[in-house]
Amino acid sequence: MEPIAVLVVDDSVVIRRIVTSVLSEDDGIRVVGTAASGRSALEKIEQLAPDILTLDIEMPEMDGLETLRHLRQLHPRLPVVMFSTLTERAAAATLEALSLGARDYVTKPSNVGSTSAALDTIRSQLLPKIKALVPRRPRSPAAAGVARLGLAGLRPVGTDPHGILAIGSSTGGPDALATIVRDLPSDLPAPVVVVQHMPPTFTRVLAQRLDRLAKLTVVEGQPGMRLEPGLVVIAPGDAHLLVVEERGVPRVATSQEARQNGCRPAVDVLFRTAAAVFGGQVLACVLTGMGQDGLRGSERLRAAGAEIVVQDEATSIVWGMPGAVATAGLADRILPLPAIAADLVNALRRARDGASPSSRLGAGASS
Repeated sequence: MEPIAVLVVDDSVVIRRIVTSVLSEDDGIRVVGTAASGRSALEKIEQLAPDILTLDIEMPEMDGLETLRHLRQLHPRLPVVMFSTLTERAAAATLEALSLGARDYVTKPSNVGSTSAALDTIRSQLLPKIKALVPRRPRSPAAAGVARLGLAGLRPVGTDPHGILAIGSSTGGPDALATIVRDLPSDLPAPVVVVQHMPPTFTRVLAQRLDRLAKLTVVEGQPGMRLEPGLVVIAPGDAHLLVVEERGVPRVATSQEARQNGCRPAVDVLFRTAAAVFGGQVLACVLTGMGQDGLRGSERLRAAGAEIVVQDEATSIVWGMPGAVATAGLADRILPLPAIAADLVNALRRARDGASPSSRLGAGASS
């Protein structure tokens, strides 16, 4: 099987050298070329026909965003992974790049002077994303069967009221979240809590970006924040988001406990704590993302009687997280992204004539 052909684009010769060194360690990947500018990259794509591109955001003459706009006109399906620094400006540019069609991003090493640390950072972040975005294996018959079954629904639609909507996402998540959040109505009868795998600063910028699109109020979560209808809470970067109950009132808590599934925030932590407070009255949604974060939490939710919706493979950038939940038989419905918001709204509106918010709390105590 041919290795994945990668073109590395960055104006820093040090970064180009580090990225090339890391990728060359893997027999399944081949660096077919490098470019120091966006203009040079566009020319080399025609010559080298890469399978995927790594693209720096901040470059002179033609920056990453301008390069990406040209690239999407010329090669609309070519996967692109953006390289970004951990600054607010870079976070905003990265989210803009994702909206323009970049598949994912990695953060640049903070200290390129420490070669071993820089190599480790690139190795842990970039290699898995390249392999996930350019899969070299055929879709399994089992996964195809699950997807077909899921489109018809795996369980009858429930009638229990829902007290909270909990969403987990990763690779491709910012755009998927934008698609869903902008279609949620202002009178949504339950609070929304979200874990998107992102570092600090990025989650604050994501919340601000979603807030501009939404009819609801979207904020980055802070400890003690009351969870109530009309509010969408995004987990802060590098902190787990927990649902807790204080004197009968559902609130936000954060935690620095160990990473789960290599992630902090982790979807499993959110789902597990939502189940502990709301039990079967959780409506959960797992969107596009690498890995299996959310699977264990979905097991806890399903045991409590909660309802779970996942994004289908065809509309996911990576069908890792939703695929794990679907393949385990935990999904009530497997839906294409454009259909998810309406489905969630319909499910949540069943709560209007159901239990009062106070009677929902503590529902998971026996689960």
